[in-house]
Amino acid sequence: MQRDGRTRAVIEGLTPQVDGGRFPVKRVVNEAVQVEADVFTDGHDALACRLRYRHEDESQWHEVAMSPLVNDRWRASFTVDRLGRWFYAVGAWVDHFLSWHHDLSRRVDAADIEIALQVGEELIDAAIARAAGGDADALLEFRTRIAGEAPLEERRRWALDPELERLMMRYPDRTMECHHEPLCVIVDRERARYSTWYELFPRSCTDTENAHGSFKQCQARLGDIAAMGFDILYLPPIHPIGRVKRKGPNNTLQATADDPGSPWAIGAREGGHKSVHPDLGSLDEFRDFVAAANAAGLELALDIAFQCAPDHPYVEQHPTWFRWRPDGTVQYAENPPKKYQDIYPFNFESEDWQALWQELESVFQFWIDQGVRVFRVDNPHTKPFPFWEWCIGELKRKHPDLIFLSEAFARPKIMNRLAKVGFTQSYTYFTWRNTKQELTAYMQQLNQPPVRDFFRPNFWPNTPDILPEYLQFGGRPAFMIRVVLAATLSASYGIYGPAYELLEREPREPGSEEYLNSEKYQVRAWDLERPESLHDFLTRINRIRRENPALQQNWSLDFHTVDNDELLCYSKHSEADGNTVVVVVNLDAYHRQSGWVELPLEALGLDANHPYQMHDLITGARFLWHGARNYVELDPHRVPAHIFRLLRHVRTERDFEYFF
Repeated sequence: MQRDGRTRAVIEGLTPQVDGGRFPVKRVVNEAVQVEADVFTDGHDALACRLRYRHEDESQWHEVAMSPLVNDRWRASFTVDRLGRWFYAVGAWVDHFLSWHHDLSRRVDAADIEIALQVGEELIDAAIARAAGGDADALLEFRTRIAGEAPLEERRRWALDPELERLMMRYPDRTMECHHEPLCVIVDRERARYSTWYELFPRSCTDTENAHGSFKQCQARLGDIAAMGFDILYLPPIHPIGRVKRKGPNNTLQATADDPGSPWAIGAREGGHKSVHPDLGSLDEFRDFVAAANAAGLELALDIAFQCAPDHPYVEQHPTWFRWRPDGTVQYAENPPKKYQDIYPFNFESEDWQALWQELESVFQFWIDQGVRVFRVDNPHTKPFPFWEWCIGELKRKHPDLIFLSEAFARPKIMNRLAKVGFTQSYTYFTWRNTKQELTAYMQQLNQPPVRDFFRPNFWPNTPDILPEYLQFGGRPAFMIRVVLAATLSASYGIYGPAYELLEREPREPGSEEYLNSEKYQVRAWDLERPESLHDFLTRINRIRRENPALQQNWSLDFHTVDNDELLCYSKHSEADGNTVVVVVNLDAYHRQSGWVELPLEALGLDANHPYQMHDLITGARFLWHGARNYVELDPHRVPAHIFRLLRHVRTERDFEYFF
């Protein structure tokens, strides 16, 4: 259907939007959504432009006037104050009152002014018909004064009165309004933006590697993990582990009767994805564990891996959900030359795909019913995008507080697509970005629209699958460097806990990123009292994050010049409270590095004529800096980084002394 040809406003380039509105943008509760658009028309008439927004549960739109910037760009914002889906759109129209008002202010000829006032009377009459209550009476009063017997200049002053403009803009003629199609925002809770993860194998909560740990034993660790400043405790799969083709220590093909197998080989005669490994405890004991974690200030994140061991009940009950080879066996998972004989992937092209989708969605729902609200999803890039869009969408409509972390180390477009279809947070390539150039380029990529509007990074310096080369050879300084980078570059980060805490760094073989004696295939009894533990350092870093809102978001990240490529400097700023943090990291795990840092004083709100204090939150030291260029020196064998809180109100050396 052809639109009304009298609709003259044009709306283009609306932001934020993802793929032309195909996917929603993301925000958290109480964040602002700043909307901009190019809005223009032919000729010289004035435009009115409104931003419309509403929550999915509301039937009526809220509106706010958009303000012109430059070059026909307009802007307005709204705040999302509750979870769920929000919608927003832009409307614009040629406003004849505003055009008349603008022209009247510039007219000088008396005859022209007289005729213009008569035109204004007609415009006010039309607005009176649209107005209600006292506003109609107020408009009528203006019309009477403009049409009265007072001198021409007095009547024009009434016509140009700001109160008349305010009233007229409350009741505009919008019959020729142009509308941009509504776009969507998914609003999550704050933990979607800012979270601190600790990964723990519950079977390793034991004093001896000959005994399998349990949920009850793990409860003893909850207080310490929370005290270190972590807020999400992530558990690998807790289900029964298959016995057929079970892997032994270090991924060997032959397992003994005592080998526990890999938790990702899910399912045995005791049950599948909706069951708990009997050595960990009962379902009631799991619920008690969830409650105990919550009481300690931790949320429990559960790993969901949609794959099966050969003896998973699904294999017998639903054979069409798997691929069968010509020899009558099920196709196991493989990524040649790697083979995973203990894992059967689902066949999402099965004729019975709808039942498969429904069953997998019910797995999430089962654990939601047990009190879980955070899920780390294993290898989501090996399952269809339409499935995730449907599954996560259905679950979040019922439970908008859910958080889904995508564990996909895949090609960038695949990782981006997973974020677009619904994953709340995403693993990243941070694990392999080591140099100043690599880190700077990657962070700039993540923090530019439109990527930042749908992709929330979660930085992990290690995982049970990944022991990066940097950690293998850099010793304690390398572990300190990487956790400082992860915790300050990204508002969300996590560690594979005991292994990182205790500086585990021996690979299975040279050139491998697999851990020797990997916890994926055997129980590990961790001695958490080892003197080399990073426990206290992790506690300090996490406390700094909690006490500085600047580190709880990503978009304000700004890199600063240092005349040494082994030193990386950046800052973050919180507009709400003025909190500013400046970080300088020595990327060299072996040698002392020094250089001159250059800070943009004006952008940081600093006066070039006055000193300012830099409070190192790691060591507690305080430095008085002057001007834009200041010297830093960092020894990685002591503390490889400064995390400075910037204090602006130091005016003299004597004021600085007061802080001591």
